[in-house]
Amino acid sequence: MLGHTFVQFIDNVMVGQLGTAELAAISLGNSFIFIAMSVGIGFSTAITPLVAEGDAAKRPEEVKSIFYHGLLWCLVLGLVLFLSVYLSRNLMFSMGQPEEVVELAFPYLKWVAVSLFPLIVFQAFKQFTDGMSLTRYSMYATVLANVVNVLVNYVLIFGKWGFPAWGVTGAAIGTLISRLVMILALIVLIRYHKHLSYYIHGIWQMAYSKIKMRKLFRLGFPSALQMLFEVAFFTSAIWVCGLLGKNEQAANQIALNISSMTFMVAMGLSVAAMIRVGNQKGLGAFVDLRRIAKSVFLLTLLIDIVFAVIFILAKDAFPWFYLESSTAADVVEVATIASSLFLVAAFFQIFDGAQVVALGALRGLQDVIIPTWICFASYGLVGFTTMVYLSLYTPLGAFGVWIGLLSGLVASSLLLYLRFLYQTNKLIRNNGTTT
Repeated sequence: MLGHTFVQFIDNVMVGQLGTAELAAISLGNSFIFIAMSVGIGFSTAITPLVAEGDAAKRPEEVKSIFYHGLLWCLVLGLVLFLSVYLSRNLMFSMGQPEEVVELAFPYLKWVAVSLFPLIVFQAFKQFTDGMSLTRYSMYATVLANVVNVLVNYVLIFGKWGFPAWGVTGAAIGTLISRLVMILALIVLIRYHKHLSYYIHGIWQMAYSKIKMRKLFRLGFPSALQMLFEVAFFTSAIWVCGLLGKNEQAANQIALNISSMTFMVAMGLSVAAMIRVGNQKGLGAFVDLRRIAKSVFLLTLLIDIVFAVIFILAKDAFPWFYLESSTAADVVEVATIASSLFLVAAFFQIFDGAQVVALGALRGLQDVIIPTWICFASYGLVGFTTMVYLSLYTPLGAFGVWIGLLSGLVASSLLLYLRFLYQTNKLIRNNGTTT
């Protein structure tokens, strides 16, 4: 999971050397991309618990059919999301964002929009291998993609080895190339794996099933909405900070980017919870199911406490990873604002980790409807309302934006954990204490 975010991290660090306006442009462009990614990635998570359940129950044909129909969904979604973002680029000019930032973001968004198609198709293969408890293969592919991204960015952003210096556009092309490499690498790894090759061999000859497509939709659509609500919540922080000014927007992007990096550790543990809960559901071992999920909750809590301490101790150093050393007023202001945001980010690490692991465990149970409403209420009603009021109607500014983010995460983490306890208690009560 860290791999997807690391692509954006590399773009931010390298483009940040060009200036604060360029960094803000990356932030604005990615706000559109993240919304589209959330729909595609969220929907694709439906594949994992179904594959995990079928694998635990020793039903290989069922697993292959789920993979095939999940791949069909991701092909369609990848195309739709690419076209949606590509055709909506002009919206940036009517959002009240700084004109300089929009002019830089426009070409960036064009190229990164194209990269959505290979990314979403990659997700089908990734979620399949995750469901088979072989998560390292997607990791290998994303590590390779990130190496490619660094090299291409270096050449195209700064104009090395005879290439023109394309700046922000160079970063976008680097992202596209790295995502093409990523999907090709994973397909090759699956194709030549002695066990996984069975599931990809002859896959296009599989019988089409409306029942399977509907089953994936019923699980995938609410999951997509859950991720969409959260990403839209964080994207709104980018837009609100843009209303405050380009320095606030750049500072927000720095804090958000590093927070996203650490969040991906919890996201990975969420996938582990989803896989193991799906396995135990397939076996009917509901007591073990709850025990395993609680152990993942505890591990996530301990890791996020460590991250919180690091954020507090390094809050003044982190901004300079993205900014060129300078005494210019804009640069100093961005660093100062970002430093204050890391104080809030330290606390929401804990709640962000808790809510994403709870969502993963609930997806493993194939419980998605009520959690979707919890996400909507927490992010849309609690978090966004708090964010807008504190940032635009009090002197808190960008700091108020992050207090709003924290409030939404606190609400969602508590409610989702209570939902998990309710569901597992009901399963154990109705089915006995099978172990």
